[in-house]
Amino acid sequence: MTTGTDPLAPLAVLPGVPEVVAEVRKAADRLYGHRVMRRRAAEVTSESALRGARASAALDGADWPLEEVRRRSDFGADEQARVVGGALRVSAEVGQLLSIWRHSPLQVLARLHLLAVGEGTPADQAGRPRRDGEVAEALFPLELKAVEGPAVDGEPFTGQLPPAPSAAEAAARLDQLAQLLVARADRTPGSGAPALVVASVVHGELLALRPFASHNGVVARAAQRIVMIAEGLDPKAICPAEVGLAELGTAAYQEALLGYTSGTAEGMAAWITHCGRAAGLGVRESTAVCEAMQRGMV
Repeated sequence: MTTGTDPLAPLAVLPGVPEVVAEVRKAADRLYGHRVMRRRAAEVTSESALRGARASAALDGADWPLEEVRRRSDFGADEQARVVGGALRVSAEVGQLLSIWRHSPLQVLARLHLLAVGEGTPADQAGRPRRDGEVAEALFPLELKAVEGPAVDGEPFTGQLPPAPSAAEAAARLDQLAQLLVARADRTPGSGAPALVVASVVHGELLALRPFASHNGVVARAAQRIVMIAEGLDPKAICPAEVGLAELGTAAYQEALLGYTSGTAEGMAAWITHCGRAAGLGVRESTAVCEAMQRGMV
């Protein structure tokens, strides 16, 4: 196992990051210790997948009530239904992709995109990164509006998300990200940047790159969940950070992403802490599920 310097380690000591990492770890450990997890863990995992998928679809503009998502079986009737259906397919398969992720993250990302697009995207675009001349779809309903971002050199700024990089640049940076993740699989357990930091970087980088022509949001959020599983923070996939992201709101999500794309220490810290708060809210959601199960309500 390698013990070399982790390039992500400096991010773990940015202001506010150690605190949010510790808070999420403590909350997750408490959830894993819940008595319901001893005998009904699979049910909690299933419910977490459903709620995470509903929230991820909501962030992509298909904000359906949970019970509607639970009830429906036809997800091809219209565009919103296809968005929800794609998020459900992605969420259901995340746990099955873990072994492939450890040695081939790009293969997993392609699979996630294929699941997300379903029948709503031309077949020659499904499961592959965009090519020269292909434009990535907008990430958020608010993407064309300026929002206030994190401070740069102590001064607040208002800006928009930068355009997606060219297909060639996105492919090169995606390959670098994959190499970093494969190298982490060989590290000594517990060394390097904590799981939350790695998951946040993967999430942010995929949103910034927008490597596919469409459905980049749901793919990025699923990749964050896979990292949290692979890195041991959430091995049973019961902490749906997507729920927290939806609860914090799309505008806050975009504002935090502006921090990531700025590349500044302040911006990166803002992004990681936002992802941490979302993960904490996901833990709270599953804790409520466990409490309901314990009371016989579920």
